[in-house]
Amino acid sequence: MSNSSSFCPVPKEQQPINEYQELQSSWFFGWVKLEPGKYITKLLWVGIWSLIITAPLAAASFPIAKYPIQFGICAIVGSSIFVILATVRLYLGWIYVKNRLYGESIFYEESGWYDGQTWLKTPEILTRDRLLVSYEIQPIIARIKTTFLTLIGATIAVISSWLLFIN
Repeated sequence: MSNSSSFCPVPKEQQPINEYQELQSSWFFGWVKLEPGKYITKLLWVGIWSLIITAPLAAASFPIAKYPIQFGICAIVGSSIFVILATVRLYLGWIYVKNRLYGESIFYEESGWYDGQTWLKTPEILTRDRLLVSYEIQPIIARIKTTFLTLIGATIAVISSWLLFIN
């Protein structure tokens, strides 16, 4: 990709193409670009580590020795909330960059919050950015949406099993 800094007045760190490259190379946001198995493993680790918080809370409500099933369901649902929040954060980061790339103009700040400017993209930059959205970012967002819907469905299934078990 060509460097668009020679075409526009937008500071380099605020150019959408550079924001995209920074996002995809970041530790957290780069997870979505991993192979499916590695991506799922990363999300599972979030769930496992969140059990450090949710298991004691579940144990306070449902002692393991007396209510093992309720304890397990409560800990898993609590843990899944952390994974869902991580997925939402992934989505918000990628959708922000998608919107910056897809837009016809770029809002940027020259030196601070009080001096915002808007720059209209050239047709070449707009075409490049929209192709990047179509071929790179849309599949990422679709993957995040699929992950989110799967997590929500699994959480609802676990909660439903809870309700069935209690009755």
